[in-house]
Formats: sequence, C-alpha cells, structure tokens
Amino acid sequence: MTTSTRREFLGTTAAAATIALGRPVFGAAEKRTLNLGLIGAGGYGMADARAALKAGGTRIAAVCDVDSDHLQQSADELDKLQAARPKTFKLYKDLLELKGLDAVIIATPPHWHALPFIAALERGLDIYCEKPLAYDIREGRAMVEAAGRHGRIVQVGFQRRQSPAFHEVKQFIDSGGAGKIVQVDAQIHYTAGTKDPTPQPPPASLDWDLWCGPGPKIPYSPQVGHVNWRLEKTSGHGHLVDWGIHLIDGCRTILGLAMPTKVTAAGGLYYLRDKITTPDTLTVHFEFERVPVVWRHRIWGAEEYNPETSNGIFFYGDKATVFAGDARWVVLPRGKGADRKEPAFKKAEADLGLLHMQDFLRAVRTRQPPVCLIDDAFRSTATVQLGMIAYETASTIRWDASAQQIPGNPAAAQLLKRAYRPPWKHPDDHAT
Repeated sequence: MTTSTRREFLGTTAAAATIALGRPVFGAAEKRTLNLGLIGAGGYGMADARAALKAGGTRIAAVCDVDSDHLQQSADELDKLQAARPKTFKLYKDLLELKGLDAVIIATPPHWHALPFIAALERGLDIYCEKPLAYDIREGRAMVEAAGRHGRIVQVGFQRRQSPAFHEVKQFIDSGGAGKIVQVDAQIHYTAGTKDPTPQPPPASLDWDLWCGPGPKIPYSPQVGHVNWRLEKTSGHGHLVDWGIHLIDGCRTILGLAMPTKVTAAGGLYYLRDKITTPDTLTVHFEFERVPVVWRHRIWGAEEYNPETSNGIFFYGDKATVFAGDARWVVLPRGKGADRKEPAFKKAEADLGLLHMQDFLRAVRTRQPPVCLIDDAFRSTATVQLGMIAYETASTIRWDASAQQIPGNPAAAQLLKRAYRPPWKHPDDHAT
C-alpha cells in the first residue's frame, strides 16, 4: 500500500469518525438527550451502556435483568456514572412500558434476543442488539421482517465493522493489491475458561427458569450460567457462533459475500468433554459464490506457533496473501524473498465498541442507516448457524437463499427452527 493511499484512507476514516463522534451540527430536536433502556445487564450489556454514556447525549433510563444482583450492581454503577439512578425491572415487557424511551440495548444471551427485539419494535423503539442476531435462523428471519414492518433504526453488534485495519484490507483487496482471492481462512484459537459443570441449585438472586426462557430448561451449573453460557449448546451455541461470527462477518464485509451455498463441518469435543456441550475443535468449509471460506477453532489451550495469527483472517490471493487482525494487517507478496509489509497500528487507536455505539446513536438522531443493517447481520448470523447445523447433522448442507431453505436434507432443515418451551411462542410459528 502506498503512503498516499493510506493517507487518503485515514482521512476518510477521520471524517467518518467525526460523524460517529456526534460532532456534526444537529438541530435542536437532534441535540436532546436520548433515553435508553438496557435489557440484559451482564458484562456486555454494561459495556454497551458505558459506551452509550461515553458517547454523550444519552441517559440509561431503565435496566432489566433476571438476576437481582446484576440489577442492583448495574443500577448502582449507572447511578454514579450519570448521576441518576435508572428504574429497574425484572421483566423486559415492564421495561418497555416505561414512557419516554427512545431506544433499547439488548444484550441478553442470544436465545433471549428475538422476543424483546420484536416487542421493542412494536413499542416504536430503536434497537442496538448484540450479536448473534438470534439463536435460530427462523427467529432471525422473523426479526428482519419485523424491522422492515416497523421501520425503526436497528444496529447489530458487529463492532469489527468499525476496524480501521479491516477497512484498509478491503480497500487493498478491492484495488487489486492481492490479485484474485482464491481462498480465505479465518480462525480464533484460544484457551476457554471453564467452571464447575456439576448441576447445582442456582444462586438465590437468579431466576433460572426465566433465564432459560424459551429455550430448554437445563440444570444450572456455574459452567452454563453467566458468561460461560457461550459454550452451552442451548444458549450461546459455541465458539463459532459466539466469537467466530465476528470474523465470518469480516470475511463477508471485506469481500462483499452474500451467504454460502454449501457448508461442510467436522470436529468434536476432544479435550473439554463433560465440561462444555459444543465443539472444542471445529473446521467448517463455507462455499460462497466468489470464494471458499474455511473456519477453524481450537479452544483447549494448545500453545501457538505464532500467537499473532491466532485471531484473524488470511486472504490468499494470486498476487499476495493478506492477514487481517483486530488492529493490524500484513501483506505477504508472492515470490521468493519478498518482504512482508505491515502498516503500523495500535489497538488503542480505535475503541470499536464505542465507535459502533456512536454510529448507532448518530443513526437514531439523524434517521440515517447505521453501518450494520439488520438484513446483513442476519446473513452473517445465519452463515455460522448453518455451520453448526452441518456439524450437528454430520452432513454437507446446501442453502437455497431465495427459498430460505435447506433442500434435500430433512434432518438439517429441522434445525432451522427450535421449538419454544411453553408458554413462550416462537415468532415464526409458520416456519417449517
């Protein structure tokens, strides 16, 4: 990449950041304080709430959580941060009845995204929803359709869409710097923290039945409770869906990919058996129309030969290979002895969570689209969900995007939608 190209990109990024930071001159109505509700006051929920307050012009007016300790702790912290204590609720429906709300942040585990999301739209509210968009593909489709009906601003938490490194890689590839991209490899290898998986009574502060909600009611253990629900099949659905989704979204965004037409997966529980319920080792081959994308993860603590590449994407082109990480990218030109090129980045240069929240708040104020539209967020979410369906059925699956179906594979098609536990009702009960 030439110095001038990099300078031009950074100038564009700076301009975009100025908009995201809220520095344009708004009208009086656009300057007013936005009242936000927070549904799910765990780690990411509070990170989103802090980002909203740091962005300015906001107030967290209400918080909802099924754990009374979370509720108390979050209200205490927000009281100090904004000098006003938010109202607290156990039930999201009660929070949504509060008058004066402009938008809500949904940061529950994904099996609890669809119902409050659709209910918030019906109340006329804008939404910042953490990824993945939904637990199953039919939920996600129902959410997209509801957002279309109600015409509200929706931002989904794919924060890496704000990454300067990813933006520069896209520009480099689009300019032909890597030549034709022939294959893409994405991976995140790390050591998963695990807790006691032994079934036991939940904490007195936690309504476990309500936490499980529309999903199956499984026995409580510290391993499937707060935070660690990510590696539980019935809630977080595993590492690919929880964390790998960011890099799959990055692949799609950088290369302009739609959804895969064919998916094959292989892996299993080889080290963390009896501790987690999703694969600790997984490879998924996604066939997109333009290029194949291969996902790999290993989460049981093997030492990396090169830790710098344990989290990122390799784009293999016929002129060069490009590696993109959260805050760095590297070009390896083809040819013996060719020098690698690495533009200098520091992770502290960009707070991606803050930038993403600022972009949402800008969209709420201006009624202009945010950077992550819900239909595109659905495609990234559904892509990784297809990967898990391929793994769970031990089959190659084909995706018919026009029909939104998996043809010729009844076992896989059945996993497009999970039956809800009564009394909750799936938002797309007409799906098959």
